[in-house]
Amino acid sequence: MRRIALILALGLAAPAAAEPLRYRLDGANSRVGFEADFGANLIRGQMPVAAADLLLDFDDAAASRVRVTLAPDRARSNLPFATEALKSDAVLATRSHPEISFASTAVRPTATGANVTGLITIRGVTREVTLAAQLYRPKGSRPGERDTLAVLLTGRLSRAAFGAAGFSNLVGDEVRLRILARIRRNG
Repeated sequence: MRRIALILALGLAAPAAAEPLRYRLDGANSRVGFEADFGANLIRGQMPVAAADLLLDFDDAAASRVRVTLAPDRARSNLPFATEALKSDAVLATRSHPEISFASTAVRPTATGANVTGLITIRGVTREVTLAAQLYRPKGSRPGERDTLAVLLTGRLSRAAFGAAGFSNLVGDEVRLRILARIRRNG
């Protein structure tokens, strides 16, 4: 896959778009990955996307908007006991909080892509988070092609900031996010 981060950041390599483009998520080929320290080891896992609404403006990145809803009750980790602990009332409390949501509030171009700042709600607690975003297009696609893209989002958050501090004697507070979203232009 070839990197097209500068398209988002600078609006180059393609003719100017008259308006923002709406994209749909290919949920089957997208991954919301996370990891946290577990002593000298790592707990790694994935969580499915329940819904996504993506509007990308390649001429004015600030006009782009992202809304995503995750399904924490379907989260999985590399350690079976950690999967159940993750869903428990001590961590994500999935019975009383069946969704995690993110809505962007600002998209700012960077030299390698963009920073996407938004409000994330976990366990009913909403906090601001900034994720680094990079866009890629499939290998072999022509310059400026925008129909099918992959978006890589990375960032970090504190479990305790959302009241998800259970098992803190075993699991670190920092959760590292790596989200690979495959998207296709509507229309």
